[in-house]
Amino acid sequence: MTLTDDPAVRAPQSGGKPMIEGTKAPGEQFALYLFVIIPFLALIAAVPVVWGWGIGWTDVAIALVFYAVSGLGITVGFHRYFTHGSFKANRGLKIALAVAGSLAVEGPVIRWVADHRRHHAFSDREGDPHSPWRFGDSLAGLTKGFFFAHIGWLFDPEHTNQEKYAPDLLADPDLRTVDRLFPKLVLASMLAPALLGGLITWSWTGALTAFLWGSLVRVAVLHHVTWSINSVCHMIGERPYASRDRSANFWPLAILSFGESWHNSHHADPTCARHGVDRGQLDISARLIRIFEKLGWATAVRWPRRDRFDKLAARRAEELAEQGKAA
Repeated sequence: MTLTDDPAVRAPQSGGKPMIEGTKAPGEQFALYLFVIIPFLALIAAVPVVWGWGIGWTDVAIALVFYAVSGLGITVGFHRYFTHGSFKANRGLKIALAVAGSLAVEGPVIRWVADHRRHHAFSDREGDPHSPWRFGDSLAGLTKGFFFAHIGWLFDPEHTNQEKYAPDLLADPDLRTVDRLFPKLVLASMLAPALLGGLITWSWTGALTAFLWGSLVRVAVLHHVTWSINSVCHMIGERPYASRDRSANFWPLAILSFGESWHNSHHADPTCARHGVDRGQLDISARLIRIFEKLGWATAVRWPRRDRFDKLAARRAEELAEQGKAA
């Protein structure tokens, strides 16, 4: 059974602006292939390189710094702030988060937000741009769905309608400027580690190894961690809270994803600034938001309410009890 066949997950009809606003240009599609495939090949090539030579503490430090800046730009900026409005940010923080997220090379901020808002509007139903359940729940369907949700959806030529899903961002001149500068920010993200590595070591070798680890490998790892939230976290893990989809909490990715893998908690209450709402659930992104709040840069932060999550847990228990009776 596919998403279209299952009445429980069929998308509702909606009026207004269309969901799709056109297709990717050939040059854009080609660039997408380059920025997905080349870092992945670099990740594979890095294994024999690190085995013998080619990585030092300078490379590690540069890679970790750029991973943290770009990764938190996605989780705190693109996701929790721009997509869900989990807090309000002053102008400086808003621009900084938009720039930092762009350094992850996951697409311009407005398009990223439009795609993700569409995902939440149709999560695991027809219309979801990257549900792993779109081909059914057979072994073959789930295998195909996993690869589609993880990476295949990126090559879908259709564009999510930004006017429908991100009109607030389109109305912001600062964000339109950062969005337009995305190609230059990608170039900066890829070249800055090499420049730093070369200056710190004062050698071409230092520049080359910093480019390998701080640019290519860093982008590849960050991409696959982000994509795993779309694929793994909609298939594997715990579902303690009621949600309209099959999102799950998957603890092994909590650190690498900066707390994004507490995905069931997020889908249960999407505007909440903290995803790791239970004891022991590390959420680095939420801790950074707390720092921004104490500095006065972030206000109106939507922190989790225990009574709300208790109700969601009770509703989930009722769902499981009903499923047990039906079985």
